This record gives sequence, structure tokens and C-alpha cells, in this order.
Amino acid sequence: MTMALLGSQSTLAASAVLPAPPNSQQVFFVGNNWDGTVTVIRSAQDYAKIGVINMAPDRAARLREIYLNPIKLIAYQYIRNTAGEGNDQLVDDMYSTPDGQSVVASRPSFADVVSINITTGQINWRTSVEGFRADHMAVSPDGKRVAVSASSGNVVQVLDINTGKELGRFATGDKPHENIFFNGGRKILNSAIGNVETPLDAAWQDFTKGKRFITIADANTYQIIKKIDLRPALDAAGRKDLSNAVRPVVFSPDESKLYAQVSFFNGLVEYDLTQDKVTRIGQLPGSSTIPSDRSKWVNDSRHHGLSISGNGEKLCVAGTMDDYATIVDRKTLTAGKLIAAGKPYWATQSPDGKRCVISESESDVVTVIDFESGNKVLSVPVGNHPQRVRIGYAPAGWSTH
Repeated sequence: MTMALLGSQSTLAASAVLPAPPNSQQVFFVGNNWDGTVTVIRSAQDYAKIGVINMAPDRAARLREIYLNPIKLIAYQYIRNTAGEGNDQLVDDMYSTPDGQSVVASRPSFADVVSINITTGQINWRTSVEGFRADHMAVSPDGKRVAVSASSGNVVQVLDINTGKELGRFATGDKPHENIFFNGGRKILNSAIGNVETPLDAAWQDFTKGKRFITIADANTYQIIKKIDLRPALDAAGRKDLSNAVRPVVFSPDESKLYAQVSFFNGLVEYDLTQDKVTRIGQLPGSSTIPSDRSKWVNDSRHHGLSISGNGEKLCVAGTMDDYATIVDRKTLTAGKLIAAGKPYWATQSPDGKRCVISESESDVVTVIDFESGNKVLSVPVGNHPQRVRIGYAPAGWSTH
């Protein structure tokens, strides 16, 4: 890989919080996947809950449409019984529009992306994705475009955030997952995690998981620049036992390295983009309560949730199946104190880069952790099965409480 792929901006800058729109307040959006709601909390100080947005006001219409189409119904029920753990998946990821008046969310069970006016609760637009399921999203640094993984369509679709119009797309591996705009918003990274919903989770069944690699595409032309398969790199590092299915990932401040969580592993993989090699692997603590049968782990997760501090010195890890969150020193890749958490699912950096916000999908709270001390600050109750947490804006003075 050439240095042209990399950028001088830090990951924080590449995904920086947009300047506050007029008459707005900065908030965290918490997507309650099984509720179909977004809990809105303050992004600083007391992190108090200020409101809830219904992200499925059209639920009856969507379900009617699904039940009248046998193919859609089969896909819907399959998603519900596998990735959804027996529940509808109604809010996976979300971002606010540049004016702070609406929130845009991907809805896995409905295979779409929808824009909802925060004040009125009305739908602005709705765009279906390729295939039968919408997954993770990423917003461009200027806030005008949103990239969504069409996980059964094996493509990333980039939409105009104000209109929902598709601007372009690019092909991925099997089951595209995480998306990140980087290099000043000029490139998009996508990781495909493969068939995580199947029970074929024994190590010898790895070949059934499909094509798992990172795709890097030009964010303007949507042409593929590079594909990265961690398999050869992990093998060269002596870790043939580790999966090459990349889950959440963050960049180092200079964007020369990736820190990635991979399926079934309670740890981190450091990958050098300039050398195309795995440079370090950090094993983190395990739990005595984790099921020995890997098919019981949620969608092949072991750890699923990762963020980096504003100064780039610390990593915040959600130990999903191990039921803890922890702050990891980036120099040593060692964990600090373990904070008990109920199936933590995601990690997000606070606007000032000094705190990490973890969603606890089993406990139905979000927990704030101080990057420097590694201490828990507080937990805030939210909705049913919180997953993604994103910084955004809502209208000034808006509240449903």
C-alpha cells in the first residue's frame, strides 16, 4: 500500500463532530435496536436523558408489506431468529442531518434507511437497501453523505443525507459491516464479517463463513482502491487460530495503523497499513462465565465495540461476551481495570475525546468511562437493547420529558 492511501489527519479529525447548526444542542443518540427508538441524552456534564424518538412510526405498514411478500417474509423471519436473537432489529445506526433537525437511521429488519424529523416525528424520506438487511453506517466529515452496509446485498450504498438519494455504491465481501470515512473524507473503509448468523462456529468450519476482507474505496468515485485480507497477515504473525473477520475498528491518530477486533477473539489486532502486516496482537482478559460453545456467542462476537481517546493514547473496549468494559493503553495493548457491564455492544468517544460511552445491550444502559483514569463515571438508563451510540445534534430546547 502506498502512502497516498493514508492521510495526515487523525481519526478524530476525519470523523470530527460538525460545527453546531444554528438553534441546536449537541447530544448522544442511542439506538435501541429492539425497541425501534432512539434515546437522546446530553453529550456532556450529567448525560441526562432529554427525549426519545420513535424510529418506526411506519412499523405497521412495513410489516404488512413484508407479510404480503413471501420472499421478504422468509428473510425477515431469518434475520429475526438469527441476528435479532428472536427480536425485530429496528435501529442499527444513526446520525443527525447537518441542520440538526432530523435523525437518519438504518433499520435492519426493514432493509432500509429512514430520516425522521426530530420535532414532528414524521418521516422525511425512506430508502430501501440492496437485499434484505441494512447494517452499520458512517457519515462523511461534512455531514452530507451517509454510507450504509447492505449486509445481504454485499454492497455499501452512499446516500445523500438530506434526500435519501443514492449517490453511488461499491461491492464488498460477504456481510459488509463497519464503515469509516477517513483521509479527510476522501476514502471509505468497509469490513465484511462473513456469515456470522450461522451455528457453524467451530474452528474447522471457518471455510463456511465466506469472503471476509476490508475494502477501501474512493469516497467520490466509489471505485475500489484496495482490498485487505487479514488472513495472510495473521498467519505470518503466527496466529492461524484467529479469525480474519474484522469487527469494529479504529485508526491510529496518523492513520498509519488499524486497531481491530476480530470474530471470537477477546483482544485487539494492530495492523500497519504502510507495511501491510500485523504488528502486534493484544490478548485481553477472558471471563469464566462465557459459554464454551462458540455457537452461543452473539453473532460470532467475543469483543464488539472500540473507540480511541482524543489524544490517541488509550483505547476503549467493549468486552461483549465477557461482560466488561476496559481502557487499554495503546503503547502496551494491556487492559486497565475491568468494569462490569451487561453485554456491552459499542464504544463511542465523547466530543472532547476524554471519555468513552459504552452501550450495555443486556442491562439497557449506556455507561460513561473516563479514558485517563479508567474509572466508571455513571450509567444512564435507555431503551431495549441499545447498540450504536453516536454524537449528533437536536433542535435547541427540544425534549420529550
